[in-house]
Amino acid sequence: MFPLGEENILVQDREDLIAVLRMRFGEVPPAVIDFIYAVYSPDTLQRLILVAANAPGWKDFLDELFASDESFRMVGESYHPLERSGVKSSGE
Repeated sequence: MFPLGEENILVQDREDLIAVLRMRFGEVPPAVIDFIYAVYSPDTLQRLILVAANAPGWKDFLDELFASDESFRMVGESYHPLERSGVKSSGE
């Protein structure tokens, strides 16, 4: 189904995603792990790893997890990490 080694990369990306989620949010529900293991797009997994590392909360991550495959970036007021830290962006 996949070229040699690609399945191993997918498994590693899934495990990396789950590890980031555990570090940030604690226990990951089995249903979420099952959903992650149903993802077969390397691009989607990489996007979700970035989301997991940057989402301000669990709900924000879940919103991205269940977003369509066409979703390619985090949006919304909750994704302003510099603003939350008190650092002004260069445009201000």
